Amino acid sequence: MISEKLSNNYCVILAGGHGRRLWPSSRKECPKQFVDFFGTGRTLLQSTYDRLARIIPAENIFVTTRRRYVNLTRQQLPELPEENILAEPVNRNTAPSVAWAGVRIHRLCHDARIIVVPSDQCILDEERFCESVLQGLDFVATNDIILTMGISPSRPEPGYGYIQMGEPTLADGISTVKSFTEKPEREFAQLFMDSGEFLWNTGIFLSNVNYLRNFFLSNIQDISSRLAPVRDMSSIDEELAYVQRHFPAYPNLSMDKLALEMSHNAYVMHCSFGWADIGTWHSIYEFRQRKADDNVIIDSEVLIENSRGNIIKLPKGHIGVINGLEGYIVAEQGDVLLICKKGDSSSLIRKYVNEVGIRYGEEYT
Repeated sequence: MISEKLSNNYCVILAGGHGRRLWPSSRKECPKQFVDFFGTGRTLLQSTYDRLARIIPAENIFVTTRRRYVNLTRQQLPELPEENILAEPVNRNTAPSVAWAGVRIHRLCHDARIIVVPSDQCILDEERFCESVLQGLDFVATNDIILTMGISPSRPEPGYGYIQMGEPTLADGISTVKSFTEKPEREFAQLFMDSGEFLWNTGIFLSNVNYLRNFFLSNIQDISSRLAPVRDMSSIDEELAYVQRHFPAYPNLSMDKLALEMSHNAYVMHCSFGWADIGTWHSIYEFRQRKADDNVIIDSEVLIENSRGNIIKLPKGHIGVINGLEGYIVAEQGDVLLICKKGDSSSLIRKYVNEVGIRYGEEYT
């Protein structure tokens, strides 16, 4: 039971991505957030919802996704009120989605404190995560800022964003954001890590609803002016019809870029709840506990010998027999099998997805 004092807490779960860097396990028709990736019995989206539902009233949880994924969202989260699924007519990245959700929440509660979370993350210590979220929501309730959560880097991962901590505040673990670097080269990531001044960007943002509205007004006037009429609409149907007409004109802009690069009022909380972005095969390999032979096998039946440093994910009912392989991704889903060098494979996989789509058809992507 959520206590009454938490009734002003709201959550926006971002669930509209295609997850192409985890192809073929993540496909256009069923991207990674809708997949039980690790065989836990819950998809990444469901796990995210479960985690936040411990501290956010169910009626205060919203999911933004693409129109084509609305039915998947309903199937996986039947307890979510239907009007809490915000269906984007086209992809415009995360900033317009957050702006729309913020306007909806402001109409419901003028004192709302909001957390925005991606749907494709792993959290190891959920108790500590909830404690950090509640601390952050309390902080933004009385401070007009955008607050993000940062994690100490454990390796020079080039696939993550790096936040440089600035001046500390009176609040424990919270400081200003001095700089932000998105996906640096590995040698720079190593320098950032060694300096002790940088944190990984989790892509989790917190703010109070009034500042969030003013934040968009100050930084992207086009979004705010086009969403302004929504604040005074009395019916969901009227709002949806309006947004469907105007959403395609919004800029293609991520919340990360807007909050951490374009804003001068961003803060970061140094957190330690065990975090990983389920974004690339390489990042999953680094995050998951490895066997003695340095292989990572994800919810798969595999007989493996004389092989090291591989990450393997096969469908249920398929058995893999692997010998003499080192440093590879072996991933199969449906009618596609991928075998390629692990390394920094994201750009390579994007290329393969495009080529397969052109040569064999979009149904394979």
